Amino acid sequence: MKTLFYTLAIGLLTACSPTPSPKVSVYAWTGEGREATLQSLTEQFADYKARGITGVCHGAGHDLAKQSRAAQAAHANGLEYHAWISVMLQGHVDSTWYAVNRNGESAFHVQAYVPHYKFMCPGKEEVIHYLNELYGSIADVPEVDYIHLDFIRFPDVILARGLWEKYGLVMDEEYATADYCYCDHCVSAFKSASGIDILSFEDPSTCEEWKQFRYDQITNIVNRIAETIHAKGKKLSAAVFPGPGLAKKLVRQEWDKWNLDALFPMNYNDFYLEGAAWLAPITKEEVTAVDGKIPVYSGLFICPDWKNKASLKDPEEHGLLPSEMEEAIRGSMESGAAGVCLFMPGRMSDEHWAALDKAIY
Repeated sequence: MKTLFYTLAIGLLTACSPTPSPKVSVYAWTGEGREATLQSLTEQFADYKARGITGVCHGAGHDLAKQSRAAQAAHANGLEYHAWISVMLQGHVDSTWYAVNRNGESAFHVQAYVPHYKFMCPGKEEVIHYLNELYGSIADVPEVDYIHLDFIRFPDVILARGLWEKYGLVMDEEYATADYCYCDHCVSAFKSASGIDILSFEDPSTCEEWKQFRYDQITNIVNRIAETIHAKGKKLSAAVFPGPGLAKKLVRQEWDKWNLDALFPMNYNDFYLEGAAWLAPITKEEVTAVDGKIPVYSGLFICPDWKNKASLKDPEEHGLLPSEMEEAIRGSMESGAAGVCLFMPGRMSDEHWAALDKAIY
């Protein structure tokens, strides 16, 4: 009888015990399809919560009603909600707002690499005004916790090494077709600020002042948006390139000067022909760059068809294997990360989820 009593007591205590919280904060980049509803999003986010995810950077576009709906579904499941929206990459605005490459070609008419690479010029006040209005309106949605910036950069003046073969390129220098922005406004503004006519340079990549000018253009946009978002009592996060050493070199992001509340570096090791061990040193560089002032969430790129990874030609279908998850997460956390972010839950296999569960609890 006594044995039965203790067995029943222990079972009752176990049943009443709350689900243990993960030791590692896990975010996820997610998007919604055209058929999404409040019910489907609530069910989706409930599944994420059960798997240990603590917040979502969710793509619901410019539609305020969709942002509100998705944020409600996230909050119903105890998830933090970051409204994930592209910044400089906009396909349907004034055609005069777009960046111009060194060949004099507007990104509205001629794009580097892929057709959707329609990047706006970061130097034009009308562009900054448009972005402030856009993000300010989303920050006004009561349920939104963070605005999450993406594509807050120039086009890749140098592609990540793992993408060279896909696009048939050897990017050992800055080529004119992917070098922005040389519109009249930017060239004139740079000359006024520095006294340098960048068009007189045979190789503009040798001009450090020109590089810094463009880093500063992006920094100015981010910090202007930050003023707007913070004035509304909301927070700002951003998906950025690794580094900031690589970020500056590849896409002219000097993100350690941005006024953010959280940082999500896209530490996609396969893009740089690196293994999971690379996550530790690159995360250390990132945490050091912001001097511990804001949390860094290390972005993990997941291989969706991991059993066939060796035969996959497209590097954008590569990523971490289940067997690499623990090393990637441990390396990030031991290097000072506040957590990790998955790109994306839909790419996670059962084996990935099991590996994540082992790593975070």
